[in-house]
Amino acid sequence: MTKRLLMLLTLLLAGLGLGVLACNLWVIQSTQAFLYDSPTAIPPRGVGLVLGTSPWSREGRANAHFRGRVESAALLYKRGALQHVLLSGANPSDRYNEPRAMYKTLAELGVDRDDMTLDFAGFRTLDSVVRAQQIFGLEEFTLITQRFHAYRAVFIAHHLGLDVVAYTAPTIPRRRSYRTEIREVFARVKAVLDLFFIDKQPRFLGEREEIRLDNTDEAGG
Repeated sequence: MTKRLLMLLTLLLAGLGLGVLACNLWVIQSTQAFLYDSPTAIPPRGVGLVLGTSPWSREGRANAHFRGRVESAALLYKRGALQHVLLSGANPSDRYNEPRAMYKTLAELGVDRDDMTLDFAGFRTLDSVVRAQQIFGLEEFTLITQRFHAYRAVFIAHHLGLDVVAYTAPTIPRRRSYRTEIREVFARVKAVLDLFFIDKQPRFLGEREEIRLDNTDEAGG
C-alpha cells in the first residue's frame, strides 16, 4: 500500500468517524432537555407510546429493557401522567409478538385493557413514531424507552413536528448492554440519513385508527 493511498484511507476513516460523532452529538444535544427520569417531573400527556423490544434477551433470560418499559408505562398511567398507552412493536410470527407481550404484562400490572391500543407494524423506531401521527392521529405524546434509545426517538418525533417528551425507563448495567448501546450509536447516524437524505417511510401504514380520549375531542390529548 502506497503512502498516498494510506493517507487517503486514513482521511476517509477520520471523516467517517467525525460524521458519526457529529450525528450523535446533534441527536443527543438537541433532545436531552425533553427526557425525564422522574414520574413527578414529566409533563402529563394523554397518550404514552411504548416502543417495543423483545421480552427475552439473546441468552434466553428475561429482558430487563422490556420490563423497564412496561413498568414505567404502568407507573405513569397509575400516577395520572398518561390516560392511554399505545404499544408499538414487531410481530413477525405467532411466537414473537412484541405488542401482545406488552399488552399482557401491562394488564397484569393493572393497566385497564380499554386504555391500551396495539400497533403491530412498529418494525422500527421511525415506523412507530410516524404511525403514531399518521395512523393513530397523535400530535403529542410521551415516548417510553431507555435513555440511550429515547434520544433518537425524540429526534425523529421533533423532525415530524410532534410535541413529544420521553420518560427514560430503567436500563441494565452497561457491561451487559454495550452491544445494544454501540448499535444505537450507528442507529442515530442512520436516523439522520433517513430523515434528511433518504426520506425513509414506514414499511406499512394502512387505515387510520385514531385514539380518542374520554375528556377531549382531539386525538392525543
